[in-house]
Parts: sequence; structure tokens; C-alpha cells
Amino acid sequence: MAISFQVSKTLKDTQARVGRLQTPHGVIRTPAFIPVGTQATVKTLTPEELKDIGVQIILGNTYHLYLRPGEDLIKSAGGLHQFMHWDRPILTDSGGYQIFSLEGLNKVSEEGIKFQSHLDGSTHFLTPERVTQLQIEMKADIIMTLDECIPYPFEYKQTKKSMERTNRWAERCKKTIQNSKFKIQNSKPALFAIIQGGTHQALRKEAAKKLVELDFPGYALGGLSVGEPKEIMWEVISYTTPLMPENKPRYLMGTGTPVDLVLAVGLGLDMFDCILPTRLGRAGTAFTSQGKVVIKNAEYSKDFTPLDPECSCYTCKNYSRAYLRHLFKAEEILAQRLVSLHNLYFYNKLMEDMRKRIKEGSFNQFKKDFLRKWENQRRSPNAEL
Repeated sequence: MAISFQVSKTLKDTQARVGRLQTPHGVIRTPAFIPVGTQATVKTLTPEELKDIGVQIILGNTYHLYLRPGEDLIKSAGGLHQFMHWDRPILTDSGGYQIFSLEGLNKVSEEGIKFQSHLDGSTHFLTPERVTQLQIEMKADIIMTLDECIPYPFEYKQTKKSMERTNRWAERCKKTIQNSKFKIQNSKPALFAIIQGGTHQALRKEAAKKLVELDFPGYALGGLSVGEPKEIMWEVISYTTPLMPENKPRYLMGTGTPVDLVLAVGLGLDMFDCILPTRLGRAGTAFTSQGKVVIKNAEYSKDFTPLDPECSCYTCKNYSRAYLRHLFKAEEILAQRLVSLHNLYFYNKLMEDMRKRIKEGSFNQFKKDFLRKWENQRRSPNAEL
């Protein structure tokens, strides 16, 4: 088996759970956050820095890596791990979201997707089989099926057609990996299926039923954070998560403010990725134990306290808010690195704290305390789930 997954504890008063996901490149302790390394790098940070702050797994994007540097170069390097100097697990997204975001530059058919590159306008055609093969050749530990991600609002007829196509593509992806001769450390990568269906509960249920019957190693909840109101997003997450097998990893794609993570863990989800901690970090927004801090604001110009007094990351142990603000105002690259490093440390520490509190049986109290601190950040009506 490419992976194995065991849930060691699920709380009775909530669906929060801790688990152990074994991959060819190491163990992932869940719930886990996956930093986004779209182009074989987590922007501004080295692999050693990521390891130092406890990152267990990173995400690469097939669409971007296919266009640049290209499959042949990555294959010649010995795979994505060797190419980017990362020896822990890697998950590759199929790139479906990125392709479908190329409005007016893509054309979908049953066979696959024809699209124009955002880099040079060149025309490409990717099928479920081709996308799966690309990810296999990159030697990722966990790979994703090709899915059709449509924007909000979700009209029922269009959403049903899209969901059914996504499911058929998932079946084709599975057949491709079953027939593939490529392996990583004597194991083929684990293929996760993506549950689509927009905001229609019946379609989500239909999608999950079909994909569960196909018996994938893991399942992801996709098609969210695409413009729908936050309360609708949480409604979809709430009724879709129980449709995912309890004995398989459950992955919420592309959604992840700190509040989102705490609420989603409480609903029984295991894996999360999001660009927010690094993207906002590069823009000067830090996540702290008391909420967001926009370090560029003038109020911090003479503030010589740490970014977060409760944080033990390298940034908070060595630099003041005033210095960080100065770096941003001076447009120094170090500013982006330091706040990105802090944000990922904060995210990983949050996941570590949740794993600990679930094991202790005190997760609900942790959640209440956390949400109280982040009261001004809360937007979900389901905060008491």
C-alpha cells in the first residue's frame, strides 16, 4: 500500500479525531496543515526552515509544474523530492482548479480539458489519464483526481453535469494508476478522489456515494471557497463530511483561516491546505494568538514587543513589530520571509495544539477559548458545531 491510515481517537462530544497517516516519505500526524508549494517551493522559505517549524507535508501543483519547468526536467531530476530538496511527504493537486480559473481560455469535453497557458498562450490538452500520469512521474506520495471546479453560484443542472463528469474522470484516474508501472519506493502513489456537487446537498451525497463505492485511499472535499457565502460553505462542509469514510483520510481543499481549521477539525476533517499564511505573510499580515496583526500599520512604528508574545518562532524570539514594519516600509525581502515563517509556525502549532487537546479529551474547551480570542475574525454561524 502507498499509504496506511489509522484513527487513534475520536471524541464522543465532537467528531474531532487524531490519526496517523503513513506514507513512503514518512508519517503525517493528523489533523495536519499542508503549506502550499505551488511551483516546487513554499515562497521565500527553505526546506530546512519548514522542517524546523514542524511542517510534515507540502503541496505542489500539477498545472504549474507541467507548464514550468515541465515533466521531463522533474523526471530527469529523479522526481519532485530530489528536484526541490524535500524528503518528507508531498501531495500534488491535479491542477483542475487552476485550469478552470482560466476563464475564456479553456474548453471542457468528456475527454479532457483544452486550455491556453497563462504564461505564453500556448495550447495544451490534459485528460484524467495524462494528469494522473504526470503526478505519478513526479513521484508524489499523494495525488489527486482531475476534477471540474465550477464557480459560485451553482446552477443545479450545470452542477449535476459537472459532478457526474468529475466522478467519471475519477474512475479513469483510478484505472490509470492501477495500470501504471511507475512506483515510489516500491509503492504507487495514493490517489485521493474529490467530492464535488456545489451547494446542492443531493448532488454532494450522490457524488460521495459513487466515489466511496470506487474505494479510493482518501477523499477530499472540493469546490469550496470559490465565492460562496461563508455560512453556505459551512453548511456544505457540515453535511458532506459525514459522507466520507471514517477509516480514510478526509481532506478539505483550499480552505483555511485559523478559525476555519478549528471548526473543520471539530467536524472530523483531517487534512487542510491554504495559501493564506504565506500569501498574507508576504503582504504584511500576521496570524497571532489574539487575531490578525497588519504589521504595516502606523500603530506599530514604535512597538518593540514581539509580533506575538505567546509565540516561540524564530521571528518572535528575535524581532520586534517596529523592526518588521520598518522592513516592509523599506521593501526588504526579509520582511516577507520573517512573517511567512511566523504564520506557518502559528498554523503548525495550532494543529499540534489541537492534536494534543483531542488526545486529552479537552478539544471543545480549546475551541471555545480560541474562538473567543478570535471573536472579531469569526464569520461562521456554525461556530458552536
